[in-house]
Amino acid sequence: MTYLLFGVGLVALLAGGEFLVRGASAIARAFHLSPLLIGLTVVGFGTSAPELIVSLQAALAGRPGIAIGNVIGSNISNVLLILGVAALIAPLVIPGRRLWRDLSFMMAATVAMWVTLLDGTVSRLDGVILVAGLLAFLTTAFLAGRNHPPEPGHETFGPIWKPWLMTGAGLVGLVIGARLLVDSATSIARDFGISEAVIGLTIVAVGTSLPELATSIIAAFRKHTEIAVGNVIGSNVFNIFAILGITALVTPIPAEPRFAEVDIWWMAGSSLVLVVAAFVLAGLPRLAGAALLAAYGAYLWMMMG
Repeated sequence: MTYLLFGVGLVALLAGGEFLVRGASAIARAFHLSPLLIGLTVVGFGTSAPELIVSLQAALAGRPGIAIGNVIGSNISNVLLILGVAALIAPLVIPGRRLWRDLSFMMAATVAMWVTLLDGTVSRLDGVILVAGLLAFLTTAFLAGRNHPPEPGHETFGPIWKPWLMTGAGLVGLVIGARLLVDSATSIARDFGISEAVIGLTIVAVGTSLPELATSIIAAFRKHTEIAVGNVIGSNVFNIFAILGITALVTPIPAEPRFAEVDIWWMAGSSLVLVVAAFVLAGLPRLAGAALLAAYGAYLWMMMG
């Protein structure tokens, strides 16, 4: 039964990703918003919804290792796994000059998370500061992405309610699919005696990142590379500012020392790789995608070692 739920969740994720990308692209065109803005906000936050649900439930259930590990592990897999796979499908264009604000927010969020972990607890005050960072990010993203000129030659969806309905259906599919996958994968992992922190950093993190994976893969196939990249950057910012911040507002989260001593550096390193790709390579060719996947394999090997 567990494996059946895993399969059902995977199907729901793939279908949800298709609807989300198509609907979000149409919304961007209808309101003259840039696809990058939609990727950073609507798609980024929507695909982060499973992380929010899981982290909140884990923190309230007294499982802080899963709550924090989920955030760190998701950000690592977003760059190394998701962009790696997307780049293998279609080389990604990452315009550093257009993304410098968003990449700066991503690095600032990473530093903020490291600081909050140093004292061993993500407090409610930390949560207030993180949520304030989220509001600043949303404001700057909207101001930078509005009044985007219309793009001729693209498909339309007729009445404006249709893309909104598609986007909503996609988000629902992603959340349901991710929950089924996380529950089934966590159950399997516990049967093999894997620790809570490792479950949060790997099984749960990858499971809750599957919406981003499904969305970015579909965006890459449809040549919407800005949505694929914006999805990852936006999701990484939301994971820290929104998910960790909101969870800490609800209940303070104790943090194991290993998160600040080991795992946060993997997250910072993967974020820095994305910055270098944007400003030095102006994108991710297929070879770089393969290198990211190899790095993620090395991380998993270290975790399981």
